[in-house]
Amino acid sequence: MADVTPRPSGSTSAGPGGDALAAAQAALAAEHAAVYGYGVVGGRVDKARAADARQGYDAHRARRDAMRRTVRDLGGTPEPAAAAYALPFPVPDAQAAVRLAAELENRVTGVYADLVRAATGALRRTAADAMREATVRAVRWRGGSVAFPGLAERADAADSAGSANTAGTPGASGPPGSADGM
Repeated sequence: MADVTPRPSGSTSAGPGGDALAAAQAALAAEHAAVYGYGVVGGRVDKARAADARQGYDAHRARRDAMRRTVRDLGGTPEPAAAAYALPFPVPDAQAAVRLAAELENRVTGVYADLVRAATGALRRTAADAMREATVRAVRWRGGSVAFPGLAERADAADSAGSANTAGTPGASGPPGSADGM
């Protein structure tokens, strides 16, 4: 089972677009994982949030398809989706599904931040747009924002501060990003 944690694009591969290609592959992997994760979210979320789940699912499918084209345009072979992905925590109910959606968006934001760093021109602009969209969705799911979305070192501090909020959540096994496979 694949891990939904995208890997940093810190590749130093030589050649034209090497860093951008590695970052684009990481963004593609994150989009594969987000599409999978939204399948779980959609199956558990309340009817009131079903439209939000569908919108997130559709947005990530579109971004995934665009990233496949981008990887090809950069001279790479797009990595296929895994058959399944490990989730960061159990998702037994609607409340956990909402937390999962916010976590997926946070992770996608971080990967697109790597692509913004590695890319130039139109690809950089596209990555920045994807980063902004994921951040907005995360805020909608979470009900609030965090400083420096997508920066893992800042998110860890926010997760620690918010862990008291998730400690009593049924099915929660710690803050998002904890050891449960991610």
